Amino acid sequence: MLFVFGLAALIWGIGALMRAPVQARLYMLGLLYVAVLAVQVALPEGHPLRETTGGSPALWLLLGAALVMALVYRAGLRRLRARAEAREAAQAAAAPVLPRGPFSDEELERYARHITLPEIGGGGQRALKEAKVLVVGAGGLGSPALLYLAAAGVGRIGVIDADTVSLSNLQRQVIHTDDRQGMPKVFSAEMAMKALNPHVDVRPYNRMLTDEIAPALFADYDLILDGTDAFATRALVNRAAVSAGRPVLAGAISAWEGQVTLYDPAGGAPCMACVFPQAPAPGMAATCAETGVIGALPGVVGSMMALEAVKEIAGAGQGLRGRMLIHDALHGESRVIVLKRRADCPVCGGV
Repeated sequence: MLFVFGLAALIWGIGALMRAPVQARLYMLGLLYVAVLAVQVALPEGHPLRETTGGSPALWLLLGAALVMALVYRAGLRRLRARAEAREAAQAAAAPVLPRGPFSDEELERYARHITLPEIGGGGQRALKEAKVLVVGAGGLGSPALLYLAAAGVGRIGVIDADTVSLSNLQRQVIHTDDRQGMPKVFSAEMAMKALNPHVDVRPYNRMLTDEIAPALFADYDLILDGTDAFATRALVNRAAVSAGRPVLAGAISAWEGQVTLYDPAGGAPCMACVFPQAPAPGMAATCAETGVIGALPGVVGSMMALEAVKEIAGAGQGLRGRMLIHDALHGESRVIVLKRRADCPVCGGV
C-alpha cells in the first residue's frame, strides 16, 4: 500500500507543479483507486503487482467506504451551513433598520428608570437603541448578559453559538427552558429576548465561530461580549476583535470565582494576549463541565458584563478598560487589578 500512497503523492505533487485544478487532481486519484482495485480483483493471489499494491481488495474497499462516508458527511455539513446562511440572510433582509427616531410612548415607559438616571438620560438610552452588540456564547455567561442587554433596549443584539440546549445547562443558563431541550441555543435565546422586549433586533448565528467568519462578523458590531469557556476560542475572539478594532468585554467563571474586563487596544487598554500570552498548561484551566460551577455565579458575572456594556455604550461612570474585576463568590469578596499593555504583544503590538 505504501507504493500506491507514494504514487498518489507523486500524482498530486506533479499536478500542483503544473497548477492543475484540484478537481482534476482528485479525478486522477480516483482513476488510480479504480486501477488498484481492478488489479486486486483481476490478478491471482501472490501475483507481484497485487502484492505491491496491497495484496487484498478488502483493504481498498474499506478505504473507499471510509472516503465515501467522509464525503457524504462533508456534503451534509455544507447543506446545513448553506441552510443556516440562507436563514440568516433572510432574517437580515427582513430585519428592520435600527430605528433612530424619537422613542414611542411604550419605549419611554419601558426605559423610564434608565432615562431618569442622570448618568444615562435620554442621550444614553438613544445610544443604547442605536448600538449593535455581539455576544459570543449563549451559555452560562451569555444567558444573563443577553437578557439584560435586551431589557436595556440595545437596538441590535447578535448571538453566535453552535450548541443546543441540554438538561445539564438549565442549572445556570437561565435564558433557556426545559421544553426547549435540543433546540439550538441561539434560537432559544432569540425567543426569550423577543418575549422580553419586542423592540430589539435579534440576530442569531447558529454556527461555530471560526477564523474565517469572525473578522467580517465582528466588523458589523460596535462591541463584542465574550462568554466562552475555551482558551482557543477566547484567543480567536481576541485576534478578530483586534483586527476589527472592536472592544471586547470578556467574562470568565470557574467553580466559585469569576472575572470581568474590557480588552481594547484601540482605546489604550491591553488585549487578552497581553494579559494571557500563552495557553494555560493542561489541567490549569478546566471548563465548568470539568470543575463544576455554582449556578448563580454565571448570573452575577454575566449581569456584570451586561452592566459594563451599558456603561460603555452610554458613556456612564468608570468602566473596566484596562482593569479586571475579580469576584470570589465563596467568600463574598471582590477586588480590581490594573492591566497593562505589552509593547511586544504579537496580537496588538502594532495597534
